[in-house]
Amino acid sequence: MMKTNRKIVLFLMAVSVLMVSFATTHKFYVSVTNIKYSEEDTAFQVTTRIFIDDLENVLKERYEVELGLATDRESETSEAYIEKYLRSKFVITIDGEPVKYDFLGKRYDNDVAICYIEVPEMVLKDIKTMSVQNEILTDLFEEQKNIVHVKWKDNKKSFVLIKGNDKGMLNF
Repeated sequence: MMKTNRKIVLFLMAVSVLMVSFATTHKFYVSVTNIKYSEEDTAFQVTTRIFIDDLENVLKERYEVELGLATDRESETSEAYIEKYLRSKFVITIDGEPVKYDFLGKRYDNDVAICYIEVPEMVLKDIKTMSVQNEILTDLFEEQKNIVHVKWKDNKKSFVLIKGNDKGMLNF
């Protein structure tokens, strides 16, 4: 009987250690932005993927709003707040000049918000340089990493932007 109790205690201790190790797993903070040039549309098409809970938290902290993103109680103003935030944190500069872009909307895929942006009327042959500044969520999370992939014709470049190093430059 004593051996059985000891086995149970050891088993419970092992289970407890496993549960504690899973409970303390650290979350990673990352967004992924894809920028692709469309010759057909003569535009840069941008998709940005951000974890919904992180986006909700930053909007709540910055604008003091409860938007209920990706729920049946989502606010009708959620897209306006997302656009406002993106415009303050995501800047594309062409040949040294910030460009205006259109926020086309967002959709949800599991736990990610996918935001759609377009920089219209861009003739690639006229462009010499492009820089991308991405500060999304760096005001909320010190360890935030923003991965940016840029694709035009057969060229592809990627960079990781972090707080304090939030701008990537491309030469065409």
